[in-house]
Amino acid sequence: MGKLQQFLTGLAACFGAILMGSLNVWPSYTLELYTDNTTTLLTAPMSEFESSLVGSLPSLGAMLGTGITGVIIDFFGRKRGAMLLILPIILCWIIIEFSSSSIPILIARFMGGVGGGANLVYAPIYISEMAEPSIRGSLASGTVSLYCLGALLSYLSGWFLSYGMIIWVNLSLCIAALVLLSIVVESPMFLLRQKNEQEALKALAHYRTGSTGSKSVLEELSLMKQQLLPPVELVSVNADAEANEEATEKEKLNTDEVVVVVPPKSSSLKLLLCACGGCVRTGANRRAAFTSNASCRAFLVVGTALTLQVMMGMIAVQVYAGTLFKQAAPDLSAHFCSALFALVLLAGGTVTGIVADKAGRRVLVISSSALVALCMGALGFLMQSGVAPAWVSAVVILVYCFCFNFGAGSVPYVLLAEVFTSEVQGIASMILVEWVWLLNFVLIAVFPFMKSLMGVHGAFYVFACVAVANTILSYINIPETKGLSNKQIQEVLHPKVDKQNSIDASLSVCQKAVFQEP
Repeated sequence: MGKLQQFLTGLAACFGAILMGSLNVWPSYTLELYTDNTTTLLTAPMSEFESSLVGSLPSLGAMLGTGITGVIIDFFGRKRGAMLLILPIILCWIIIEFSSSSIPILIARFMGGVGGGANLVYAPIYISEMAEPSIRGSLASGTVSLYCLGALLSYLSGWFLSYGMIIWVNLSLCIAALVLLSIVVESPMFLLRQKNEQEALKALAHYRTGSTGSKSVLEELSLMKQQLLPPVELVSVNADAEANEEATEKEKLNTDEVVVVVPPKSSSLKLLLCACGGCVRTGANRRAAFTSNASCRAFLVVGTALTLQVMMGMIAVQVYAGTLFKQAAPDLSAHFCSALFALVLLAGGTVTGIVADKAGRRVLVISSSALVALCMGALGFLMQSGVAPAWVSAVVILVYCFCFNFGAGSVPYVLLAEVFTSEVQGIASMILVEWVWLLNFVLIAVFPFMKSLMGVHGAFYVFACVAVANTILSYINIPETKGLSNKQIQEVLHPKVDKQNSIDASLSVCQKAVFQEP
């Protein structure tokens, strides 16, 4: 029953991705209703500028949602915080249902993005705090898979349902998300942070096969408590140390009295910035000497993977896919092609969920990036030379989408859920997801200029080069985290440093704390 409960909570945590997927693709079949001169949905047709905002405002809202998510889920909890972040999406669809002018609809789209974008932050955090290592990868990949499922459901709704029915379907999905979140149990790690150890023990037993008195559950709870406690140093001191500084240093290291020093706890942002800024090594911030450099490497590894993932061109290919499908298969309806596109993306994400905890993270992202490089190179060549029928290019696009999503498109979000310690998980996720939204915005803005300067085929060659770079860097940088606990992952990520320097730095910090040196 323990794993079943974990899967249920993973589904509830990731369900917001369905809402965001549906929200994002909704304009693809709705804008023509808004811009039509004979529209009956609005009092006046939307202008070209307003229609462009309908598509782009959710991304801007997502940037805001990403920034506030950490504060909300730290204050209200993972469960109630996630429920609160569904409310802007509900309000979005209600406003759209009862609006007949452009401005309220644009405001509603922005609000929907706030709730939808927050999912990429709270889902990995929630999953990392309650899932076992053996299924953590599958659960964390659910965000990408369910986003694609939301897009597919939206395309199918646009194909078969009326404007009003589509809105009510989306409202029904929001209610389903709230119901799922209402029946799951709070994160044990969050309850520990609230100093509610008994409830944390019950929650952990709920997510594991065992009772509150079982040895395995108690041991895991003990490990969680250790993650939340600051490191402790034992330092020898002499009560009569009043000699000069050099003599005092020697006496501190050779006397018999032992003092336990617990350093003051730093904020998550300070811990992350200090580790990545190098002050752990240099001593610029002595309190940060108690923080592992694993957080720095984790941040750089996941940040690099997410950056290259965006720059491999999925957003740009989605923009160009509609035109290409029309050229390749003019006899097929646009609704069918869009649904097929989303179905292939869903298939790729589903493969990750099935094999991520069997094949491992590295092999998926490396093989996926290599295949993407081949697809992008082939697509650029086909469009430049025209040696093959147009439908071949359409097939290559579908193959590219599958290859991208089964590894390079989803594994970085798995890593986001498992490589950080609990102290920096929230702030690191927030910063990295904000970076992803910004990169998507930049790529969409730059892509038209790429097409005009080098042609579409030239842009695809650039994406192929990025995929090659991702293949190489993933082989070098990404560690294998399959089946490892958070503690084991930190040991894998921790750089090899000079042991004596590390000991000296720790002793120096403790001595400062004990003697209150200026």
